[in-house]
Amino acid sequence: MSNKAHKENTVIKALGITALAILILAGVAGADPFAYVTSLGVDTGTVFVIDTATDNLTAVVPVEGWPFGVAINPAGTKVYVADLSGTSTTVSVIDTATNKVEAVVDVGGYPREVAVDPTGTRVYVTNRYSVVDNDSNNVSIIGTATNSVVSTVNVGLSTYNVAFTPDGEKIYATNSRNNTTSVLDAATNKVTATVPVGDYPTDVAISPDGNKVYITNTGSNDLSVIDVTTNKVIATAPVGDGPCGVAVTLDGNKVYVTNKRSNNVSVIDTATNKVTATVPVGIKPLGVAVTPDGNKVYVTNAKSDNVSIIDTATNKVTATVNAGKYNINYPVGVVIGHLADYDMTDQSIRATPSSTEDIGVEEINLSSSEKINDIKLNNSNNNNSEPDSGNSSGENESSKNNSAPGFGLLGSLTCLYGRWKLGKK
Repeated sequence: MSNKAHKENTVIKALGITALAILILAGVAGADPFAYVTSLGVDTGTVFVIDTATDNLTAVVPVEGWPFGVAINPAGTKVYVADLSGTSTTVSVIDTATNKVEAVVDVGGYPREVAVDPTGTRVYVTNRYSVVDNDSNNVSIIGTATNSVVSTVNVGLSTYNVAFTPDGEKIYATNSRNNTTSVLDAATNKVTATVPVGDYPTDVAISPDGNKVYITNTGSNDLSVIDVTTNKVIATAPVGDGPCGVAVTLDGNKVYVTNKRSNNVSVIDTATNKVTATVPVGIKPLGVAVTPDGNKVYVTNAKSDNVSIIDTATNKVTATVNAGKYNINYPVGVVIGHLADYDMTDQSIRATPSSTEDIGVEEINLSSSEKINDIKLNNSNNNNSEPDSGNSSGENESSKNNSAPGFGLLGSLTCLYGRWKLGKK
């Protein structure tokens, strides 16, 4: 081989390696997280897994009873689901690599909501009171290493939900029957402060910087803002009727609150603590979660049997997710993993299926190909329950394009490789 040909092949190989590296990086950068939606399901409780890049259904996971509260660990490998059914005392643990239940933990009470600490080693489960006339309810703590209860904490009267500060040092727990929020030292699980808030406090979210706590007060139709340093309410923002779920964007600039009786979502500017937009969604919105990139908000509409997706740039519903004949029956909770938690291997395991036969529907014991074809996403507007839902087809096409980066690079890499092989011959 001449020196000129040798140099040319060296350059081609170098370009090929560079293109491959860029392709891999593009794939990693384009890896989007998954949304896990709890639903009463078809014949059993169900967790629907949705790829947030395409808003396509990737798995249907049966769980025990009536799945309600849901949380994901920081690594994005485990999802914890509380069974709200009348006599159940269990929490299901889903392995996100296989989308199968790997353990069922008996927490000894009647679970409602779940939260994972920032280290991923403990899961806190709020248990509904077993005796109405006293404060016999408590919070069960699951050790993730053994999937068993390692401790219980008595917090307040009917503790509804809990949340951790990002540093893991404090826990904020809403007590719905005495209109307070308890502050716990995470190291000792002791209550260090009790903060009066609005009527019937339910959900809780903490700003990414750990400075503010947001409490939805379902009875007084407002949002309490607590300063973490002083543990005092520094603002109260009126929202819609029956505020329930609350979520904060990763940049800390916006708070989204679902209003279950007015069928909309309030958008709050955290700089002013004022509502800047009200977004109509489905009937009885309960759960809410924001994607890590801050571009989309997922809202579970319990009585519409679907999930609304809000574009945070326009504060309009751009898509409505359901599952056709076997719909997302009474969806309540939703949680989304973090972008950093999903690498190329993870994506290849749980990639969006190329056909409806690839979505793992055997997990729900469907008996015919007709049923299999029925379980697919219908990302279209629901005019009966989703006013102002926008153009879903345009949004989905854009999402698909964004979720599959690097195909131009792949073609270029193929050409470079072919030329290199030809040069060798």
